[in-house]
Amino acid sequence: MSIQQSGQAPLYRINKFSVPLESRDGFLDLIARTHAVLRKQDGFVADQILEQQSGPGVFNFVTTIEFSGPEVIENIVSALAAFDHQEGIDRQQAMAGLGIKADMGLYRSLDI
Repeated sequence: MSIQQSGQAPLYRINKFSVPLESRDGFLDLIARTHAVLRKQDGFVADQILEQQSGPGVFNFVTTIEFSGPEVIENIVSALAAFDHQEGIDRQQAMAGLGIKADMGLYRSLDI
């Protein structure tokens, strides 16, 4: 088994959200604004915003973001923090206020 370890290997941010129906519009507004910032950053490759259509899963939204590698994460996090500050967004408070539960993490593709 061979596992990609290169600093140039893509890195993926996968976020799963449990969003109450009444919070859907507010959630999608925040996601759209967030992804608009991400798409402008050096090292951004691609993204998807997915809404569950069937199945018993707990999470009804999933976002995936592909970055060129781990070396770009710090600058992207800084750009998003600057945006949040400029817009007066407290993400933890916004998510709690909308009743959203999240599971988020960075992932790397395995070559096996």
